[in-house]
Amino acid sequence: MITLSVTLTEIGGNMKYITLKMVAESAGVSVNTASRAINNKQDINLETKKRVLRIAKELGYIRNAAAVALRTRKTRTIGVVIADNRNPFYAEVLNGMEVAAREKNYHIILANTQRDYKKEEEAINLLLAKRVDGLLITPVQDRDDDIKKLIEANIPFVVVGRDFENIEVDAVYNDEVKGGFLATEYLIKKGNKRIALIDGFLYKSPAKGRLEGYKKALNKYRISLDVSIISVGDINIEDGYERTKQMLEKNLDFTAIFAYNDMMAFGVMQAIREKGLRIPEDIGLVGYDDIPFSSLISPSLTTIRLKKQDLGMESLKLLLSRISGNRKKAKKIMLDVELITRET
Repeated sequence: MITLSVTLTEIGGNMKYITLKMVAESAGVSVNTASRAINNKQDINLETKKRVLRIAKELGYIRNAAAVALRTRKTRTIGVVIADNRNPFYAEVLNGMEVAAREKNYHIILANTQRDYKKEEEAINLLLAKRVDGLLITPVQDRDDDIKKLIEANIPFVVVGRDFENIEVDAVYNDEVKGGFLATEYLIKKGNKRIALIDGFLYKSPAKGRLEGYKKALNKYRISLDVSIISVGDINIEDGYERTKQMLEKNLDFTAIFAYNDMMAFGVMQAIREKGLRIPEDIGLVGYDDIPFSSLISPSLTTIRLKKQDLGMESLKLLLSRISGNRKKAKKIMLDVELITRET
């Protein structure tokens, strides 16, 4: 079937429609051949395809996405629901999604929820109204009603950087237990036995996994768990600062801190410095995510490196496999993590 597409271009001061037929005539091929070249079909001579694409570009021809969507019932767009685009972590994840999408001739529409469930619901509804072919979601996780509705409606989606233990969903996430273990073990091997944990809310699967890894390391080295030096809350710089400040004001006994992410760790560092203490001489510190700023601050931050771009790419690929309809069962992919040792 021929793709119906038109665009406008300025010729001699007048607006003129550039049709697929015009491209075909200029290239000396049939409309069907021009359509197959522009739609990147395989059964066409490579030189012919190059010539058609070159002429289409010179004429200013643009495929009509609406017409294609009507014909194929696909918009070749993916809706991405991001929890917080202010966090540099997501910039690399998004880059991975975009790279993988571009390779498959898909486009991305982004919505930010600011870690608010209500906004998450609104974002999903908005993107579905745009007739996206599927969704990539980093859910807030304090509720799962929207996820269950997507399953019931048979809408293709993938959960990114999270996992729902009791719901069968496509998901790509990190080995959070290993990450929590490596961070805590590093601090233990540095001679610390009183290690505070500043974690995210435990309804988030990453926070829960990192806590489990923290406990696992303490248990391995026969260090007693002390809940008084475990604090949970929001996962930004401000909360890292406030929670560390509160623990220091209470004179709690700890010599190191494992922070949920690097953003919180930056807040931790500020609170420690304001107290007149040194890192790592007085208090050791390990972050999580390995965002670009972590190697640039002083002292540079020891952290857990996640495969952020891979997280985005694998999520997009998994979603396209779901959209294709070739897979029925939910699939979960867990990515490895590693400890990056620096100065803290």
